[in-house]
Amino acid sequence: MSLNYLITGATGGLGEQVLNYFVANVPSSEYAAASSNTSNRAGFEDRGIAFRHVNYDDEQSLDSGLHGVKNLLFVSTNVFDNARRDKQHRRLIDAAKKAGVKHVWYTSLAFGGFSSDSKAAVQQVHLITEGLLKESGLTYTSIREGVYTEAFPVFMNWYPDSTTVTLPADGEVAYTRRAELGEATARIMIRGGFENQIVLFTAEETITSKEVVDVINETTGRQVKFETVSPEEYVRVNGMNDRGGKSRAFFEMVSTWWGDIARGELRTTHGLMREILGREPTKPRDALRELLTENRDYTWHQNYA
Repeated sequence: MSLNYLITGATGGLGEQVLNYFVANVPSSEYAAASSNTSNRAGFEDRGIAFRHVNYDDEQSLDSGLHGVKNLLFVSTNVFDNARRDKQHRRLIDAAKKAGVKHVWYTSLAFGGFSSDSKAAVQQVHLITEGLLKESGLTYTSIREGVYTEAFPVFMNWYPDSTTVTLPADGEVAYTRRAELGEATARIMIRGGFENQIVLFTAEETITSKEVVDVINETTGRQVKFETVSPEEYVRVNGMNDRGGKSRAFFEMVSTWWGDIARGELRTTHGLMREILGREPTKPRDALRELLTENRDYTWHQNYA
């Protein structure tokens, strides 16, 4: 059976936003939601959404789940183990090629902007995956998605009761609303084109962590302080007794992110998202104010182990 669009990761943050746009704007016969967990089937089918089981660790599910798919939204896995993620992505690309998928839409990450020489550890599997897509002969578009505005607490290790935000470095970040990234991703899939290209979805302004702290204070009336320390001190202070239960190894990893950010890895912005949405993406400062006005004690789930 032919299917115009398959949306993997449909229970995840970005995939769910993509699916929401399809539900609101595309006939239900043209798309299906995919998840690695078959227990999610009933929840989708109760809403009138077709379901396919797609588990990146299960080749059989990949073979059956991708059958007849024309446009595949390939949501990158969210594991921190790069070796495992690499294997998962290779399996899916092989299955997409075997199934004859017409166009793969891959959700990459915006570290390094348009360059393919990013040194950020978090970007390396994305670069490898883009290379695999290019070598596969599949038609693909790699969408380098901006860092979610909503995720600022995990990047800065900020909690509602924080009095100081301590980082090993600072730099500009083009924080972008997740819902808008999801909408733009859905729209570009429906629009088509951009064959065998890397595209960048970001807000059109950047903000530093010091400026984020200023927005927190202005919006909530807090008096949070901002400081930078050595990477070693950052790991020691945050990894000792993190209120979110995150490990020392987590902060060692995040410390490298900030070194990359300080070198400008998340500074690049682009106007394509405005073109695809038909409006300007929400500016980082405005998005942060909205989040904190709606809930002055805003938190982000990944800030907790």
